[in-house]
Amino acid sequence: MASKIAPPSSMSMYLEFSFEATKLANGTGFVAYDHARQPMLVTARHNLTGKNQESGQALSSHGGVPDAVTIWHCPPTFPGLWISRREELLDGNGDGRWIEHPKLGAIADMAALPLENLQGTVYGMYKLKSEGPRISTGPGEPVSVVGYPFGLRVGGSLAVWATGFIASDIGVDYEGQPKLLIDCRARQGQSGSPVIVYRHGGSFAEETNGMGSSIAMAGAPVWRFLGVYSGRVNKESDLGVVWKADAVREMLGLR
Repeated sequence: MASKIAPPSSMSMYLEFSFEATKLANGTGFVAYDHARQPMLVTARHNLTGKNQESGQALSSHGGVPDAVTIWHCPPTFPGLWISRREELLDGNGDGRWIEHPKLGAIADMAALPLENLQGTVYGMYKLKSEGPRISTGPGEPVSVVGYPFGLRVGGSLAVWATGFIASDIGVDYEGQPKLLIDCRARQGQSGSPVIVYRHGGSFAEETNGMGSSIAMAGAPVWRFLGVYSGRVNKESDLGVVWKADAVREMLGLR
């Protein structure tokens, strides 16, 4: 059974944000690791702050903001019982423990939380320092947001794949910031999801060092990490914002 599961399905993490004993919201994140620092939970910044990025207003109907996140990790022997671990969001001074982009800061709706409570867990990691195969892609090509819409989970805590299309040129920034647009019916709970281009194997077009591409072969599934899903441009649209992979690497000190 485990061999039939696409690896990214277990590499996304289901997150529950709470203040003391009160659950406020759920979201999605993933673990990034570069062998030079401790594992980091990458997610949307507004998940960690519990506040609207633009207005600064609390997102929860309770009016509260989270002080902790509970993360569901893949079990050591899959499939089986999933393991939940609590991570504090605030330090002893009441300041956020997460890191933000070194230049954009609070403007960028992405953040990374150092993970401290990993005893007995096994988790899939996005090794962002090594890009892996650069699958050639662009506007109109399929793209997947791998997360937990409305808190939905499969087979314990496997993620749901919402698939749509790239809606803007990857090499051009949206609104002058390192963002791109996708056309995808992603919904509440998917903020913080990794956005990937996925191929099941066989032949695929791979970017070269120049402007073109070449044909590559893979005997197993391959995927390209495009960035972190932030949310829709507005409530009436299926267009969503993705903070680009290079900006995520910059936030983690990998560039």
